[in-house]
Amino acid sequence: MISTVLVANRGEIACRIFRTCRELGVRTVAVHSDADENALHARVADAAVRLPGTASADTYLRGDLIVKAALAAGADAVHPGYGFLSENAGFARAVTDAGLTWIGPPPEAIEAMASKTRARELMGIAPLGEVTEADLPVLVKAAAGGGGRGMRVVRRLADLDAALTAARAEAASAFGDGEVFTEPYVENGRHVEVQILADTHGTVWALGTRDCSLQRRHQKVIEEAPAPGLTASLTQDLYEQAVRAARAVDYTGAGTVEFLVAPGEKTHFLEMNTRLQVEHPVTEAVFGIDLVALQLRIAEGHALAPEPPSPRGHAVEARLYAEDPANGWAPRTGRLHRLAVPDGIRLDTGCTDGDDIGVHYDPMLAKAVAHAPTRAEAVRKLAGALERAVIHGPVTNRDLLVRSLRHEEFTAARMDTGFYDRHLAALTEPAPDPLAPLAAALADAHGRSRFGGWRNLPSQPQTKRYAVAGEEHEVRYHHTRDGLTADGVRVVHADAARVVLETDGVRRTYGISRYGDEIHVNTTALTALPRFPDPTTQHAPGSLLAPMPGTVVRVAEGLTEGSPVEAGQPLLWLEAMKMEHRITAPVTGVLAALNAEPGRQVEVGALLAVVEGDAG
Repeated sequence: MISTVLVANRGEIACRIFRTCRELGVRTVAVHSDADENALHARVADAAVRLPGTASADTYLRGDLIVKAALAAGADAVHPGYGFLSENAGFARAVTDAGLTWIGPPPEAIEAMASKTRARELMGIAPLGEVTEADLPVLVKAAAGGGGRGMRVVRRLADLDAALTAARAEAASAFGDGEVFTEPYVENGRHVEVQILADTHGTVWALGTRDCSLQRRHQKVIEEAPAPGLTASLTQDLYEQAVRAARAVDYTGAGTVEFLVAPGEKTHFLEMNTRLQVEHPVTEAVFGIDLVALQLRIAEGHALAPEPPSPRGHAVEARLYAEDPANGWAPRTGRLHRLAVPDGIRLDTGCTDGDDIGVHYDPMLAKAVAHAPTRAEAVRKLAGALERAVIHGPVTNRDLLVRSLRHEEFTAARMDTGFYDRHLAALTEPAPDPLAPLAAALADAHGRSRFGGWRNLPSQPQTKRYAVAGEEHEVRYHHTRDGLTADGVRVVHADAARVVLETDGVRRTYGISRYGDEIHVNTTALTALPRFPDPTTQHAPGSLLAPMPGTVVRVAEGLTEGSPVEAGQPLLWLEAMKMEHRITAPVTGVLAALNAEPGRQVEVGALLAVVEGDAG
């Protein structure tokens, strides 16, 4: 039997695997980079081994170092989690060659399916040859890995070469493999997948379907099980294809077969992921199982029951990211002061209160999962829980998640992979509580003198300025004999942590949390502004500032100071949290200054370049 498991991964999935191991009485070992020295997964494991460095290529992608760590810590098994080396056949072989138990499929199965090009050949799908106008749109996709990295939609032939270059660079950085290929891009399709689980005795379970159509940058945001609205015949066909794929490579362990379902229920095989998926909790909730525990049992040689358990109810999962959806999904960093969701919601996370969210890895903070007897109940439950969740720290996609779950297309199960292309602007329209700045000001004023010295005269209006969702708000209030007052609003109660306001006979309570100039009023985040702006923060027109901390990975070929540029032209690329972000010229003109070079690390707000427009 397995006694000690090393998890060759980090963050949320490492913590999730450790949780099951503790329940089974199995000891745990974490590995961590220097950037993750104080990360939650390194703190909760029974033992932790350092991987020197911060870049993934030097740490979590170094299979040789991870095997050495397992042996040094006395582990007898390795679980790869997902991402990084989870679909690397060479790593799986290195683990077994070292005498350790590999908690995953055989290396040969990984090899057959880990490359999407080879998997398509195995499924009898002919590759797309030279791309022509008639083939457009197409999707450029990394042959290895997943998570939306190394993927680009191409709608014009003129953009193909640039998309191939960018996808290769991103894939090589994320997976250590720069191979890419092209396939037809299905418009308005649904992303549907089948969870499989297979033992070493010939039993293969098809554990229902999942819908993962709500995606940003080809990375899933909201997932659910079962996939709604599928006919019985289509569901059965997907099951049969998934089981056939598993049996074709003598698969064992947990895996997922992914499809695009086009209008008219035409299915397109995408890939087989030879690992646990991020969205596996919705399947666990519906089938009442622990997939990680079953992975360990299969690795120990135990047999599955002839048939899987019966499903019950519906489950929905939302991925909470530290990112700004309204600003190109830009990742955000900073201190996570507080993260909590209401009871009855499963929260899988790799961070906790007080942790710093850095630039080196994926910006996902947590996964929130709701289970209920029906889809409508599960969706309502999750939306309500996220709305009430306490999330104090970097900007997140929480409001987007709540609005998505309540959008009529989603509630009616009419969503597809183009959902955010159609609705992102409306879903990210700022809608802060108009009374939140007043509540913050009143809490700040708590305890101050109501009258100046000995004078028994009404005080002058007090003003405070706050930044809310990128806009400046000024509020005014008065100190009177009866307490604090504001025009049109009755102040029922005010102290440093709680303010009660009444408008039109309706009382609302505001909880106040302050972290320096960062203030959270219920779910609204504010920043206290000084009375007078700092003139040193002004920049010349046309200045391009780093939208997030990161590393400059590329500068456009031939670009130097004095080069003519066109509006929208890519000038340089930043890499942050495993994703590349283009910095483009805001206007047509001349590059007046260039302060970036490949390899340079920059902080948010750093001046990268200046473009002077033709009109000055």
